[in-house]
Amino acid sequence: MGLRRKSRELALQFLFSHDFQERSGAPEEVGRDFDVFCQAFDVSEQSLPYGRELIQGICRDCDAIDALLAEHSHNWRVERMSHVDRNILRIAVYEMRDCDQAPAQVAINEALEIAKRYSIGESVAFINGILDAVQASLPR
Repeated sequence: MGLRRKSRELALQFLFSHDFQERSGAPEEVGRDFDVFCQAFDVSEQSLPYGRELIQGICRDCDAIDALLAEHSHNWRVERMSHVDRNILRIAVYEMRDCDQAPAQVAINEALEIAKRYSIGESVAFINGILDAVQASLPR
């Protein structure tokens, strides 16, 4: 498994926990919570920099990311999506919008591979459909 995938999975695990506990998205609290999370779990040091970048960016821009998801997830409110699917989507949308390091198609493919591992089978098509629509709406 590549380093970026490990970072994305780290971000997913943290964001799931953070989301599930309904924790604050304030930068100082996210940073403190992430430090505690890393101490409690066996986290690869190499995956920390990109994982931290994803987490901080997603928490900082969560409202805008969720607005894009809501706009492209017909018949699904973001708050009703499973915690896993919602956070996989957030990671991919953040990467497509804000990270020049990974092309949009890579972000989508990574999201689908992570969904295969952490979510249910039907979620892969659901996530793919939303991410394809988001990608089409973003400036090129």
